Amino acid sequence: MSKRAQEQRQTARMVREQIAREKRRKRTLWIAVGTVAVLVIGGMIGYAIYAGNKPATWNTPANANAGQDGIVTGSGPVAVDIYQDYLCPYCKQLHDSAGSQIEQMATDNKITLTIHPIAILDSRSTNQYSTRAAAAAGCASDGGKFLAYNDALYGNQPAEGGAGPSDDELIATGKNVGLTDTFATCVQDGRYMTWPVHTTDAASARGVSGTPSVFVNGTKVNPTLADIQKAVGAAAPASGSPSAS
Repeated sequence: MSKRAQEQRQTARMVREQIAREKRRKRTLWIAVGTVAVLVIGGMIGYAIYAGNKPATWNTPANANAGQDGIVTGSGPVAVDIYQDYLCPYCKQLHDSAGSQIEQMATDNKITLTIHPIAILDSRSTNQYSTRAAAAAGCASDGGKFLAYNDALYGNQPAEGGAGPSDDELIATGKNVGLTDTFATCVQDGRYMTWPVHTTDAASARGVSGTPSVFVNGTKVNPTLADIQKAVGAAAPASGSPSAS
């Protein structure tokens, strides 16, 4: 075979190999595109199912703010919003280190305190403790004992990874702070079980991605007593009315 013929055969082989590589590349590309499309469509379907299963309405406890996503104490000139999950250990740390002082500022009408019980840690208990505790707190607000019950829930906070207190235990906690059979019925009937869905969605819409999250007159601050007091002190002179919560 002549040298020229060999070169032609080699060139033809290289062309065939190039065409084969291009076909494999296109096939891989289309497989990747198809996979992404399936994932996107699956995600859209999953979200549609989630959105379809979400409650369209919810019952709102007494003493709620205008947005119906938190319980208000006090009517002072500075708005303090606390987003918390009753299973969150860092929320307990904030409550134990600063809760009484913050509550006193609200009682003295130095601040308008809005506590937003949200439920982002249900997966870390075996019985939806975050949602059930938030719902029970709503029942406590109806009975005029929200702050006392809030304190009691943190005093009896369960560890993550197991079962939180049962409804009967949540009711017993309420009776220990002076709540009545009306509170017990509220918990047993699940009157506010859909409310934490709303409070959690509202928190997400505000950009809350973790708990505790604290805002003073709409500005996020570090969740420590010193930083909260500093922000309140700075806001008080220039604030005529609390920000919308």
